[in-house]
Amino acid sequence: QVQLVESGGGLVQTGGSLRLSCQASGRTFSSYAMGWFRQAPGKEREFVAALSGTGSRLYHADSLKGRFLVSRDNAKNTVYLQMNSLKPEDTAVYYCAAEIEQPRLRVGIPSEYLYWGQGTQVTVSS
Repeated sequence: QVQLVESGGGLVQTGGSLRLSCQASGRTFSSYAMGWFRQAPGKEREFVAALSGTGSRLYHADSLKGRFLVSRDNAKNTVYLQMNSLKPEDTAVYYCAAEIEQPRLRVGIPSEYLYWGQGTQVTVSS
């Protein structure tokens, strides 16, 4: 069992930055691949970024490369999402997700993840 709690969301102006955090419970955090997804009103949940259990492999949505960066600190059971140069279209609820790392895990597919946080709202004003 893994419990995930996101934090760090809020209201920011266009061009601003936010760092989201996702705190995980459990003693085997490094065994889990972690993902960030977002969902805007009326839209499907969208892949943002993911990383392997050790953090050695990073994956970012092509449209967000260069602005968003995922990282993790296994000593703190925490995964981060640094978001820079934010735009109004980045407004969404951001979720972190966890799944046991395995070779065939499709990190960009929401249904691949068993554990989800409750989400944190990010609003970018124009």
